[in-house]
Amino acid sequence: MSDPRLSELALDGLWKNNPALVQVLGLCPLLAISNTTVNALGLAIATLVTLLVSNGVVSLIRDWVRAEVRLPVYVMVIASVVTIIELTMNAHFHELYNTLGIFIPLIVTNCIIIARAEGFASRHGVGVSLFDGFVMGMGFGLVLVVLGAMRELIGFGTLLDGADQLFGPVAVDWGVRVLPEQMTFLLALMPPGAFIGLALLVAFKQAVDQRAARRARAAKEARPAEPAAEAAG
Repeated sequence: MSDPRLSELALDGLWKNNPALVQVLGLCPLLAISNTTVNALGLAIATLVTLLVSNGVVSLIRDWVRAEVRLPVYVMVIASVVTIIELTMNAHFHELYNTLGIFIPLIVTNCIIIARAEGFASRHGVGVSLFDGFVMGMGFGLVLVVLGAMRELIGFGTLLDGADQLFGPVAVDWGVRVLPEQMTFLLALMPPGAFIGLALLVAFKQAVDQRAARRARAAKEARPAEPAAEAAG
């Protein structure tokens, strides 16, 4: 199968076919752990690395894996990658590891990862599969971080609070208070707030897409009129 253009892959993963806003995959971690920017960023990085490595490995071994056992093999590859990430986080980012808890091993069951391994990496070369894993991970991670920032800002009135959990002692003072405590809204930190926040992001994407489609349609309709006007002149 011929490899798609990298620009098409980038547009698909980051916007046009974003795994969180369009495919609506990986909702469990997306909604459950996105209550702060740091938590969301930590899980986003772990998911991106998993997508990147698992796509590369699946693409490498695709010619040696029989069709009958491909899914169990792909799950074992993903589970191995997640185990390495989990052990690394436990050793070097222990506080964040405790905060994320069960959601790190649950990356294994994330539909985005198995979908890209089965639907893309098993059919394309290593280079383009790595790029696909990167842009899909970035697309999912950006939504996760934006949602986490929104909820932290509205629910706690802060941004990047606890950044030292991810970036070390140098980031102790990175957290900033944007809103006074009396202006925070607790609902943003609860499950309904996560659903409302995601719905707002989906609605924003739909509005941008519809506006772009209207502009493209108007430009297309205006194009045939130009030669006619010149001929009349």
